[in-house]
Amino acid sequence: MTKPTITAIQERAWRNKLAKGFNTVDIPLEFALAFTELGEAFDAWKRSPETLPGELADVLIYLVSIAQMTGVDLSQAVADKLADNEGRTYTRNSRGHQVKAVAEQTGGAA
Repeated sequence: MTKPTITAIQERAWRNKLAKGFNTVDIPLEFALAFTELGEAFDAWKRSPETLPGELADVLIYLVSIAQMTGVDLSQAVADKLADNEGRTYTRNSRGHQVKAVAEQTGGAA
């Protein structure tokens, strides 16, 4: 079985929202529901790991729906962000946490 692309997931989730009459206009509500699903995923990870895949899928479905509602091609946005992240340099701060290295600015006034 071929795994769906982010674009295919986004399109399928949107078709289902339209077919079932789910929210397609209230973006703040969609963010709140996505946040709730993320909390459910965390609880699943702590208490019943066997339900984690379904909870993570719920989070993704909300995210792709928000992308569709706001006109974001999430597949392209993820590809762009991964490229940005791969090009970054990280260092450890005094507490041992990874932090983005800031490139020195050279040349004239900002």
